[in-house]
Amino acid sequence: MRIASGGPWEDVVGYSRAVVAGPWILVAGTTSTVDGQVAHVGDAHAQTRTAFEIALAAVREAGADVGDVVRTRMYVLSMADQADVGRAHRELFGEVRPVATMVAVAGLAHPDHLVEVELTAYRP
Repeated sequence: MRIASGGPWEDVVGYSRAVVAGPWILVAGTTSTVDGQVAHVGDAHAQTRTAFEIALAAVREAGADVGDVVRTRMYVLSMADQADVGRAHRELFGEVRPVATMVAVAGLAHPDHLVEVELTAYRP
């Protein structure tokens, strides 16, 4: 099963928001792009929440939920945003406690993006 979110880069690049492979739900890198526009310019916390909410919508469409998330990845432009990104992660996944990675990267798809996230869910 392949899930699209209508993001502006999905057709251009040729990828799916999420792919269900057996019990696994793999969600592509997701930003806070809503209706083709970057939401929450300058706010790493809000961008992180929005990006994870978009990713979680794909997980739910695949028949799972936040409690099924086993791995998250957060790509940030600046580790100066680490606390804000981490706080948003805790708000959404604090009780779930998936394994998580946060790394700084040189750039993202749009100059207003501060963070991009990925997640993996498992539903037996």
